[in-house]
Amino acid sequence: MRRGGGGAVTEAEQARLHSEDSPAIGADAPRWDVHPGTGPYLLLVHGFLSSRAQWGPNLEALAAFCQPVTLELYGHGRSPSPADAALYNTRSYATSIDAIRESLGVERWFVCGYSLGATVTIRYALTHPQRLYGHVFTNSASAFAEQSLAGDWRTKAAANAKRIRDGGREALDRIAVHPRRAKRLPPATYDALVADAEGIDPEGIAMAMEHMMPTASVRSDLGANTRPALLVCGRFEKRFAANRDFAATQMPHLEIVDVDAGHAVNMTATEAFNTAVERFVHANLAKA
Repeated sequence: MRRGGGGAVTEAEQARLHSEDSPAIGADAPRWDVHPGTGPYLLLVHGFLSSRAQWGPNLEALAAFCQPVTLELYGHGRSPSPADAALYNTRSYATSIDAIRESLGVERWFVCGYSLGATVTIRYALTHPQRLYGHVFTNSASAFAEQSLAGDWRTKAAANAKRIRDGGREALDRIAVHPRRAKRLPPATYDALVADAEGIDPEGIAMAMEHMMPTASVRSDLGANTRPALLVCGRFEKRFAANRDFAATQMPHLEIVDVDAGHAVNMTATEAFNTAVERFVHANLAKA
């Protein structure tokens, strides 16, 4: 098994190098997989009701300059749904993510979060800045939620979780951001996400709604960012515009690249996303 940030992972190594081979992280660890590539590791964290399939359009291009590592949130994709509520928060995920870094045998790497995944990767950047070359994120209402919205989530958390537990898969299907409704995605990506959504565990989603969503916002902590950061912003998502402008003035060391996309930035503006990430990775490796 190859260690370190340089060189490519062979297909055989890639098949072995994933969460099941890392017992030190814990039996309840979220699922993670290393994909073939050359260069530093880049951790990719998907959004709510999504899975590692959302990175399918990007992996080949990313592999030219990094080694992608996909992580699936609890209850999503191939990850478990632990009974311990303390695991469903961004600080716990930050601990798990750093354990993954240690398992890979590198001192520093890049991380990238999409939507809800951005709450996880930004929190990791704030908690373990010394472990990063830089971090990337996309439009994220949860990461930038103001106190009033976060308070509303806290108030409704128990009821929202109960609705999912009582309704099961039918309740999941009614959630507005379910992949079934993402009709503008490339067909192959849409099909893969819908297929993975069939395996989503309602209990894991209920736990996330009850314990993660109310505390997910990093808005008040953005000023503490000390590492190079890149927001690849889908400019067509008008409801995110105010958050974009807030980040531009309140988050130190932030670069913003606006692309022709809505919320599904990496999937619908694939080439622009890949190019922005490549430039960011090269620029910050050169500074290291």
